[in-house]
Amino acid sequence: MPRRGWILRGMKNPETIAAHTFRMVLMAWLLGKQKKLNVSKILKMSLIHDLCEVYAGDTTPHDNFFLKNKKKFKKITLKWPRLSKRDKEKIFREKYEKECKSLKKLILKLPLDFKKEIKDLWMDYEKGLTREGKFVRQLDRVESLLQAMEYLRENKNFSIESFWVQVEELVDDPILLEFINSLEKRFHRK
Repeated sequence: MPRRGWILRGMKNPETIAAHTFRMVLMAWLLGKQKKLNVSKILKMSLIHDLCEVYAGDTTPHDNFFLKNKKKFKKITLKWPRLSKRDKEKIFREKYEKECKSLKKLILKLPLDFKKEIKDLWMDYEKGLTREGKFVRQLDRVESLLQAMEYLRENKNFSIESFWVQVEELVDDPILLEFINSLEKRFHRK
């Protein structure tokens, strides 16, 4: 399943959810080991973090601004959405409820211990309950920035400033910040 955000930005043959997940697992393994996190836990969490999208669909930060006029919508996707705390909480709650239903459907027939482990890992990721959950949640944003940089390399007119704003606002993990700084140097951000 292609990632919806890239489709909305007009990318041809965009990254799939599976490709995103695979790279996140590799990044989690490498960077999580440096951070001395529970690597087994972050690998599993990275594997299942977008599992709910099978039934809930892939959402973007811009979904609440969806317009029928595709040109206007594409312009909106170039900026990181500024929302009130109330609006953010409402959007999180709606997404969370939709994904919870999807998760229940996905794990329904699994053995109880496996079902519980998947649900606990997903909940940790969603709410950042542990160091590992917070790390993987932030890593998800960093992987999206990295993918955006790859699209910029293919198309010099592809705007990635909103991805920089997103990681600047949502990522505070020292290992991830160090990784982001190395990306910034490599891609010569102005």
